[in-house]
Amino acid sequence: MLVSPSILTADFTRLEAEVKKIATADFIHLDIMDGHFVPNISFGPHIASSVAKLSKIPMDVHLMVTHPDQWIDLFSFPNTRYITLHVEAKSVQKSIDKIKEKGLGVGLSIKPNTPVKRLKKYLNQADLILVMTVEPGFGGQKFMTKMLDKVRELKKLREEQGYAYLIEVDGGVSNENIVLCHESGVDMVVAGSYIFNHDNPEQAILSLK
Repeated sequence: MLVSPSILTADFTRLEAEVKKIATADFIHLDIMDGHFVPNISFGPHIASSVAKLSKIPMDVHLMVTHPDQWIDLFSFPNTRYITLHVEAKSVQKSIDKIKEKGLGVGLSIKPNTPVKRLKKYLNQADLILVMTVEPGFGGQKFMTKMLDKVRELKKLREEQGYAYLIEVDGGVSNENIVLCHESGVDMVVAGSYIFNHDNPEQAILSLK
């Protein structure tokens, strides 16, 4: 299992120390919120670039924004691996094309109330599919087990159609539900509170791996 800690839960007054705590992670997850697509604002490109400079770990950028095509350039750092946008956002195809032009992995995400069928016409262009297991915009929410049905559906589609995307889940992930994630076909998990609030973040990452 690949693990992508969400830096949103970190203590930003101790950013360098917080990044060092997750040195064994596979990715660092950046939650970018515009206060419009979701009712919250996280942080912008300045702090995100600081995170990127503090670590060589690949960046997993999640754009929870209404107009993702306007944000892609701002978060295309040297170690950005994936930029994920929501299919519920505007200019989805334009944004996909822009991410590809950057030579980055295309990520597509769906909210809990959005069915997998909304993704189908884009799946052949995707490198990563992010299934939200909480309502996007706030940390610390309870994991929605029902969302793993979408993971199973996406895994089946991948096998049937020969797609190559990774399946990622985000929201409420911990050692209490990681086995369910694995059994349903999840390839990568995003975890914030469980890792950064743990007495031993390295052990927390290992327990998810």
